[in-house]
Amino acid sequence: MNQETLALHYGYDKQQFGTMSVPIYQTTAYDFGSAETAANRFALKELGPIYTRLNNPTTDVLEARIAAVENGEAAIATASGQAAIFFAIANLAEAGDNILVAKKIYGGATTLLTHTIKRFGITAKVFESDHADDLEALIDYKTKAIFFETLSNPQIAIPNIEKIVSIAQKYNIITVADNTVATPILFQPLNHGIDVSVHSASKYISGQGSAMGGLVVEAKGLNAKLIGNPRYPQFNEPDESYHGLIYATLPFPIFSLRIRLSLIRDIGATIAPFNSWLLIQGLETLSLRVKEHSRNAHKVASFLNSHPKVKKVSYPGLESDPLHVRAKHYFTDAQTSGLLSFEVEDFEFAKHILNSTKIFSVVVNIGDSKSIITHPASTTHQQLSTEELEKSGVKAGLIRLSIGLENADDLISDLKIALG
Repeated sequence: MNQETLALHYGYDKQQFGTMSVPIYQTTAYDFGSAETAANRFALKELGPIYTRLNNPTTDVLEARIAAVENGEAAIATASGQAAIFFAIANLAEAGDNILVAKKIYGGATTLLTHTIKRFGITAKVFESDHADDLEALIDYKTKAIFFETLSNPQIAIPNIEKIVSIAQKYNIITVADNTVATPILFQPLNHGIDVSVHSASKYISGQGSAMGGLVVEAKGLNAKLIGNPRYPQFNEPDESYHGLIYATLPFPIFSLRIRLSLIRDIGATIAPFNSWLLIQGLETLSLRVKEHSRNAHKVASFLNSHPKVKKVSYPGLESDPLHVRAKHYFTDAQTSGLLSFEVEDFEFAKHILNSTKIFSVVVNIGDSKSIITHPASTTHQQLSTEELEKSGVKAGLIRLSIGLENADDLISDLKIALG
């Protein structure tokens, strides 16, 4: 089946209750019915709901559906996109290990992966993802993951995915790609050799800024890359917290299973059933919305590209953009999403533009049905040092736009007045 059909139907059997909408199982716990059933579920001898921190029937549908739309094997839903990134990395690396992180990623991901995770004893090495020429030299026997964004926020850059994947495969290292901005409608990472896709589902999948959530999707065949791989002993040696369980011996997608049984069990960061339900509603219309976001963004980017007060526009959907050829190569729609950025002279003028718009809201979210304007250097990337801002390509005059579903002509008029 195609993505549009999967997003509407996969993972839910309406014959059970006859409801067209997936029910919200707003519950903390479940009645096992017998001591034997309870014991069997905790021992993994029988599948079924245990406790909503671990799994929930509404969330099960969301997980199954996003895995199908991404053409993956299995998925785990989390409380936020940041939690999804953390769980994906913590599932692969531990104290003494290192991970390779692209320079051009979301500011919150940068602080998480280069500062917060450092306190857990995991070191991050930063690489240049546009060409990945420096990537191979950074790898050693303690390297456990390569992390990048398929379409970076807010730089709107597309990495050299083929080269990154080729190097990762050469050294048997798992790749983790954040696919939040592109969404599976424009790009399916797992079809391009990437091992794990993560999403901040609070963005385009939600579509209305109404629900927080994150998603981790593992590729089909990932078990084969983990089983027997000396880089990942946690999947091949006994888990003392589970009576010596060895994940590699189980007939399940073991990357997702270990996140559920170890990390979510112990750390939490569980998505609420109601939020799972809201994200299911968003997923149903994702294909339609992403295409309209992209069409509007292309029109706005074209206007900005011709404005005398705009120094630079970053939107690979434009034929003049240096990454246009790469966008046509990777993405199903070369207009490349509803996110774009542009540079003006300095922070003061950027601040004037933000304060002068009427339709655009000054908000740090993206992927909303309503258009959003943000100054990354003073908000989403504010915690980065001057050096880190320079490396990540976030300049003082950079403005990020998340283009919504309004009429593009109205958005252009709003920006024209703000630019003066």
